[in-house]
Amino acid sequence: MANLLSMQYLISLRKPGNLTNLRTAALGIRKRNYNSKKGESSEYLHRSVVPSMHYQKSLPRLPIPKLEDTIRRYLAAQRPVLDDEQFKTTEKHAHDFQNGMGKQLHEELVAQDKNNKHTSYISGPWFDMYLSARDSVVLNFNPFMSFNPDPKMENNDQLVRATNVVCSAVRFMKTLRAGLLEPEVFHLNPAKSDTDSFKKFIRWVPSSLSWYGAYMVNAYPLDMSQYFRLFNSTRIPKQGRDELFTDERGRHLLVMRKGNMYVFDIVDRDGNLVSPAEIQSHLKYILSDQTPAPAFPLGVLTSENRDTWAGLREKLIAAGNSEDLQVVDSALFCLSLDDESMKDHIHISHNMLHGDGCNRWYDKSFSVILTKDGQAAINFEHSWGDGVAVLRFQNEIFKDTTEKPLIHPGSAPAAVDSASAVRRLQFKLNSELENGIKKAKENFDSAVSKLTIDAMEFKKGGKEQLKKSKLSPDAIVQLAFQMGFLRQYGQTVATYESCSTAAFKHGRTETIRPATIHTAKCAHAFVHQPGKHSVEQLQGMLSECSKYHGQLTKEAAMGQGFDRHLFAMRYLANSKGQALHSLYTDPAYAAINHNILSTSTLTSPAVSLGGFAPVVPDGFGVGYGVHDDWIGCNVSSYPARNVHEFLQCVHKSLEDIFTVLEGKALS
Repeated sequence: MANLLSMQYLISLRKPGNLTNLRTAALGIRKRNYNSKKGESSEYLHRSVVPSMHYQKSLPRLPIPKLEDTIRRYLAAQRPVLDDEQFKTTEKHAHDFQNGMGKQLHEELVAQDKNNKHTSYISGPWFDMYLSARDSVVLNFNPFMSFNPDPKMENNDQLVRATNVVCSAVRFMKTLRAGLLEPEVFHLNPAKSDTDSFKKFIRWVPSSLSWYGAYMVNAYPLDMSQYFRLFNSTRIPKQGRDELFTDERGRHLLVMRKGNMYVFDIVDRDGNLVSPAEIQSHLKYILSDQTPAPAFPLGVLTSENRDTWAGLREKLIAAGNSEDLQVVDSALFCLSLDDESMKDHIHISHNMLHGDGCNRWYDKSFSVILTKDGQAAINFEHSWGDGVAVLRFQNEIFKDTTEKPLIHPGSAPAAVDSASAVRRLQFKLNSELENGIKKAKENFDSAVSKLTIDAMEFKKGGKEQLKKSKLSPDAIVQLAFQMGFLRQYGQTVATYESCSTAAFKHGRTETIRPATIHTAKCAHAFVHQPGKHSVEQLQGMLSECSKYHGQLTKEAAMGQGFDRHLFAMRYLANSKGQALHSLYTDPAYAAINHNILSTSTLTSPAVSLGGFAPVVPDGFGVGYGVHDDWIGCNVSSYPARNVHEFLQCVHKSLEDIFTVLEGKALS
């Protein structure tokens, strides 16, 4: 039965557009019908009829692709980035791997997977990859997503917004832990599945069968296993490999301001939200505290190389700071209150992605950053999750704080003794620790000084026009990046687009490879031979690119890419101490994993901007969103690349594409 349903599931999702929608739904971007008016209280966001983790047991398992499919997809992705001679060599290595060592590794991986049905084949190796990485989490791993402003402008006051965000965050946490948070489900037919009657029915279907019940009405539950790491969680630096720490007993919030660290309870002894007026009073106290910024701000240590930070943390413990570090690690989350006002969206990006290094604890599972003028964002540590849980949290917080704020500009803080309730953490430092902090700040300043961020808004068309032309909006924007890079640098390079595999138990991500033989041909025609092709020919090429990109997206969302499979087999070989096959030592394998264009898309009513740094020194970090009638990009680079020129080239590429779609010839 399971195999038949999985097959039907795959077939149903091959309908045009459904997989792209699933990919978007995996990021929680949709309107939810909660129907939870009965019994709602200020303690919960809503009361879901279906328990939060109801579908978790019966989620389908992440498939391991067939080895021959992985090799075929790998070679297809290598073709546009290699010359004929290089491709011939890579093809030989790949086929040799497929017929020899790869066959053995694949069989072992499948056997291992059968013995671990509680998880996915990628989950363990993926956690290990993140936690074993020794680079700083700042710029290398932590991304940010900034909130849209509250539509009621007066609610964007720093104190008001901070209080409302904290209250909504506790409500979210309580709703989740009580099992009352609406499960994350992708509805292909909401009229049937996103209804009170279906929810009342499905809650009585045993968890072990619930996924199949949802499938019957074309609804697809998504994995929620990462959600428990949202709160009271921190990445702890250790020599060689970090650890994830979670202590759900913590009832306090960590607040940072001017590099000083404060804690106070936001949940009382009975597990209830502390009165919003009391939270407002405590935050007001922190905002008016005259304590100067510390000469040695501890937070900057979390931006260090992980082994360096691990060594300094041991020294902090030895100096008598163990209890205070435990308080930081077990806090619900970190709230960073910045004294700066934001000048523009470039300033916002720099501040939310890295800031000054002093007013952050980058190791917390997530931090909410709130500037003096009420700009808000989430910066999150990446090892524990892939943004699915974080974006769901952000969407819910935005909805709750804008629709049902508990504090208003006229609200009076409670008359409580905040000076007693709020504790400022004071760490014992010796000269060695002070030198470590000083060095960490120097390293941080040096790293962020090399980062440039620029943004672009293309206002001449968007999702609606592309869909009318029967083209995938994501495919066309990815094509514009290929064209832009070709126009600027004259070549096609390794490109990474993240795709969630949350439709499967413990799914993480798969890679879409947007640089294809179709995009290479199309980009060449638009950039180098605009006058040599008719409008109809160019439109045909756009259509080819769109169809192939759609196929790649479908395959990735179904766990049928090649990147994770090859990664897992290499991880397995390493764990056994085996010498790596020539497929992995081939320069072409290193090159395709040196992702010069690292891209990720995000469109949500809660999010105004998202961003991350390049993943390689000579790369671009490309965050983008395709809206109904415009397209936005937020791009970062280091000195090896010119981000301003790249965005001009992308803009020109989009202009050319939309000109052709309007039936006009390129000049």
